[in-house]
Amino acid sequence: FLSSFRSQWELLDLSCFQGLFLCPEAVSLLLHNFCIYHISPPGHEFGAAPVCSNDPSPSVEDLADQILEVLNFFSLEAVMCMGITAGAYILSLFAIKHKDRVLGLILISPLCKAPSWSEWFYYKVVSNLLYYYGMSGLLKDRFLQRYFSKEARGSSEVPERDVVHECRRLLGERHGISLRRFLEAINRRHDITDGLRSLKCRTLIFVGDQSPFHSETLHMVAALDRKYSALVEVQACGSMVTEEQPHAMLIPMEFFFMGFGLYRPGRVSDSPRSPLSPSCISPELLSPESLGLKLKPIKTRVPTKC
Repeated sequence: FLSSFRSQWELLDLSCFQGLFLCPEAVSLLLHNFCIYHISPPGHEFGAAPVCSNDPSPSVEDLADQILEVLNFFSLEAVMCMGITAGAYILSLFAIKHKDRVLGLILISPLCKAPSWSEWFYYKVVSNLLYYYGMSGLLKDRFLQRYFSKEARGSSEVPERDVVHECRRLLGERHGISLRRFLEAINRRHDITDGLRSLKCRTLIFVGDQSPFHSETLHMVAALDRKYSALVEVQACGSMVTEEQPHAMLIPMEFFFMGFGLYRPGRVSDSPRSPLSPSCISPELLSPESLGLKLKPIKTRVPTKC
């Protein structure tokens, strides 16, 4: 996902960011200040046909290199990237490999280590279930447990929230073979902790306190240079902060963009919906760098090959 403005851009995953983009307060922050491009893994774009079964499964390196192909296709120079969980891993890997093409990172519940034995086994089981049964109700429940908090998923007495219901519907539209190939790539990922230590781009990280990736996110924050990074822990939230509690992201993102000179609100005030106050962010993230850029949103689509 990319948001563009001639020399700077922002990468966003539309299927995981509907809650954030449909939030009225986010419109002036994002859609009025950035052009948004959407990058999906092969076979995951809206209306995509199933990928060819004979094609080799991509690696995480392949997925990161495809981002570079997109940037070059649109003649983009430096970019700002946003991704969730596995997407955050791919974008972080891309930033490590191509430091000159990334201005900043906004990561939500990111991965950075190689999968543990339990996670590796989990993805193997899920992959086999996808192969034999497709996207069944059981698999949807397993994915939703990794995305949302227990409160959002509901119970026998309390119905699941609308955002969870919508995510369940979108999961049903995924092609099993495309999802299997993506999970296989993520299950073969390597540890990028050492590479993170060399990153100097500004990084804003969100994680829900009920996310199964909470401890891995803290590990990633510890590896990053504290002068260039900030962490926002969102209470009573799972991995999908963008969907479950998008309001909690607004104030931290305002200050993050202000550090690049990309967003200048009339006044700065604390929000009761935001877990982060200005004093919690590193001064380097707030230093003004006026770029004098005005962005207008556009829609693009990159054709995929089978």
